[in-house]
Amino acid sequence: MISISHIVKRYGQHTVLDGISLDIAQCEVVAIIGPSGSGKSTLLRCLNLLERPASGTIRIGDTVLDTASCTSSQVFALRRRSAMVFQNHNLFNNKTALGNVAEPMITVQKVPKAEAYARAEALLARVGLLSQAQQYPVTLSGGQQQRVSIARALAVNADVILFDEPTSALDPERVHEVLHVIQTLAREQNTTMVIVTHEMAFARQVADRVIFMEEGKIVEQGNAKQVIDAPRQPATQRFLRRLSPVID
Repeated sequence: MISISHIVKRYGQHTVLDGISLDIAQCEVVAIIGPSGSGKSTLLRCLNLLERPASGTIRIGDTVLDTASCTSSQVFALRRRSAMVFQNHNLFNNKTALGNVAEPMITVQKVPKAEAYARAEALLARVGLLSQAQQYPVTLSGGQQQRVSIARALAVNADVILFDEPTSALDPERVHEVLHVIQTLAREQNTTMVIVTHEMAFARQVADRVIFMEEGKIVEQGNAKQVIDAPRQPATQRFLRRLSPVID
């Protein structure tokens, strides 16, 4: 479903992604872990061209582009293949939870309003928020806002859902409700998921594969339990050793 080849991303003289190549199968759930500044979120944002790589190719489904020479129409075509759940929700404050979920269907997919709102209600029910459908984001908890964001990502029927540290901005007591929703979707949804996360126990439970990144490179990848419980690379071992109380 996803294939990236030799992706390089720089900010000035600093190389953030150093020739990343990666294949992700259809319906695979992949968790990307690593220390701060390792390039995890940048890689995710490069997948839908929110960040423009200096070079490399990206394919999602049958949509392929060369990042060094792609046109705006090619970028738009690639973005339509994926949906993204951000750290800080990025909801429209002037729209209800229902309106936030319906909006991309109406404006991007040109779905009739009545149909879009009916589908939005069903999606809010899936994430346990139908009773809050008419509330505005300011009246919702951080965990509830993030669940609205997940429902909005599901609304566009994307081939791939990208989660950029979906719990990092939440209070500890709200983290579980969001992780539970993602875990349920991973079991039930026939959608490819790429999750940048600092929740190691969650990655071990939900991911088919875990990728460890450091200094803009993929250092280790493999079965989730193998990478987290018995990492082979010294860099992965050091990183997880620092987090071992949290994982337990």
